[in-house]
Amino acid sequence: MSGICEGRVAIVTGSGRGLGRSHALELARQGAKVVVNDLGAELDGSGNPTTGPAADVVAEIEAMGGEAIVNGDDVADWDGAQSLVQSAIDAFGRLDVVVNNAGVVRDRMFVSATEDEWDAVVRVHLKGHFAPSRWAVQHWRDRAKAGEEVQARIINTTSGAGLMGSIGQSAYSAAKAGIAGLTLVQAAELGRYGITANGIAPSARTRMTEGVFVEMMAKPTDGSFDAMSPDNVSPLVAWLASVDSSGVTGRVFEVEGGKVSVAEGWRHGSVIDNGARWEPPDVGVAVRKLLAEAPEPAPVYGTT
Repeated sequence: MSGICEGRVAIVTGSGRGLGRSHALELARQGAKVVVNDLGAELDGSGNPTTGPAADVVAEIEAMGGEAIVNGDDVADWDGAQSLVQSAIDAFGRLDVVVNNAGVVRDRMFVSATEDEWDAVVRVHLKGHFAPSRWAVQHWRDRAKAGEEVQARIINTTSGAGLMGSIGQSAYSAAKAGIAGLTLVQAAELGRYGITANGIAPSARTRMTEGVFVEMMAKPTDGSFDAMSPDNVSPLVAWLASVDSSGVTGRVFEVEGGKVSVAEGWRHGSVIDNGARWEPPDVGVAVRKLLAEAPEPAPVYGTT
């Protein structure tokens, strides 16, 4: 198979279904060899990767003439993440791309959230982005130090919930915001080794979204463009995974249907300098003046 990722080797975490499946298939169409990582068939991550949806994705890739392997390592486990990266190197001789996609949800209003729910979501999303990337970076840094020209890619998955917040998703929003921040630091630190890091904030129909945003995620029945299909997101992922995206780093892209945009993120706003220590009543006057001049923040998803 040939395409913009020909000869590249990519890991896609959580790629048994939904967005991850679409990413894995598109990368394969574009010529990449793919490690299809997934724990199993259930939304909570349980299941058997060797007989579950990950194996089905590998079969689809092989049927189109591509190369892929199944991997069932836990991306949020330190040793599991190392094993995941090593599986790509053992199977294909190298690794070029890590697409961090795996996630779980435990949607709950903040006042009702439990410690276990919080820990589960933050672990899979945030540590599950850190650990595979960390082991991949070690591989890429070693190659760079050996004199090889590295063209490596980290593609992280944040969310509109992480950029704007989302009612009933405090843990998910916090984890996804953390991923956006992680992406900025990765980009700043790793460019010297030939590694870029970018994030995507997709809006698409997955098991995580179709039960929460039922009407928005509904598949059209009239044959019109299915804007919420996860397949619409994957061309951006494939391009970011390619050599052609060299020099694009530290960005978060929002993508939905046929639309793509670059998120602008936090920026320093206007400043009032008192030239000395503030007295508390005066702080209030200054803050209200700054707020009057500042643009209104984007509304949190789920608010009116």
